[in-house]
Amino acid sequence: MKYLITLLLFLSPFLHAEYKVQPFAQEMLAKQLPIVDIRTVDEWKETGLVKGSIPIQFFDERAQYDIPAFLKELNEKVDTSKEFALICRTGSRTSMVGKFLSDQLKYKVIDIQGGIMDAYKLHAPIVPYKRK
Repeated sequence: MKYLITLLLFLSPFLHAEYKVQPFAQEMLAKQLPIVDIRTVDEWKETGLVKGSIPIQFFDERAQYDIPAFLKELNEKVDTSKEFALICRTGSRTSMVGKFLSDQLKYKVIDIQGGIMDAYKLHAPIVPYKRK
């Protein structure tokens, strides 16, 4: 029994998914890391999106959310068995959503620190939002 407990304590860091907070970096695009933009449609229209990012709204304009619908779309568009990044306007929403995805679903999530506002300052390529 002592051996089993020791083994579990040793392995526990490897059994949990990762949640990291990192500033935007061009390397994310170079290595084709999926970036999921969880802002609202109006925000996408206002500021555009990081080139190549995947727009999947989490909170609507009234701060309401639909977790099953979000997860369905996320899993249709992103291989969630691999690491991916989340971006919002300033990083507040991605902090909540990213921790949830990591803690509850064991996804490997990078929370882009400072959101699109900081990504813009770090010269991220921004493209206009086009409804599909």
